[in-house]
Amino acid sequence: MLGRIDAIDADIAAVDEQIEAQLAPFAQAAAQLDEIPGIGPVAAAIILAEIGVDMSRFPTAGHLCSWAKFSPGVHSSAGKSKGNGSTGHGNRYLARVLGEAAVIAGRTDTFLGARYRRIARRRGKKRAIVAGGRSILIIVWHLLSDENAAFADLGADHFTRHLDPDRQKRSHIRQLEALGYSVTLTPAA
Repeated sequence: MLGRIDAIDADIAAVDEQIEAQLAPFAQAAAQLDEIPGIGPVAAAIILAEIGVDMSRFPTAGHLCSWAKFSPGVHSSAGKSKGNGSTGHGNRYLARVLGEAAVIAGRTDTFLGARYRRIARRRGKKRAIVAGGRSILIIVWHLLSDENAAFADLGADHFTRHLDPDRQKRSHIRQLEALGYSVTLTPAA
């Protein structure tokens, strides 16, 4: 039994060496993708194997997302949503690795993590996985379409930094007045 396990381990090592040899010409692209939160060396290799490094066939990031079936299908008529909102069948290997990366990125203190948690709170975990995977795929397109590009995180506080305090104040006042209160504001000491 131990001999069989050693033989299987040797086979796995041989396959890993072949994968590394095949991935060697794409080492720079794999290193670029490895910078994205949630994507490790294995996930970067899978993404490169599924979409390649030539992004000239996808004019925009939206075209790549559409090809991978990570574009939301929203159809409405007379204010009613039609269909189930699914994106269709795409590349299941790419979808699996993007979903795993989105969940892993959701646990980080980054923009992708904040986005995942924000969407999961409002719409549920499954939609957050698809939205996070789409965000990662857009980042992948930008990194692969420009070899000099580097990943720069927007920060976990991106959404709170871009809130307009005056607009928030007016909104809260309007809500309180709708409930029948008269509001006078005095600055805090």
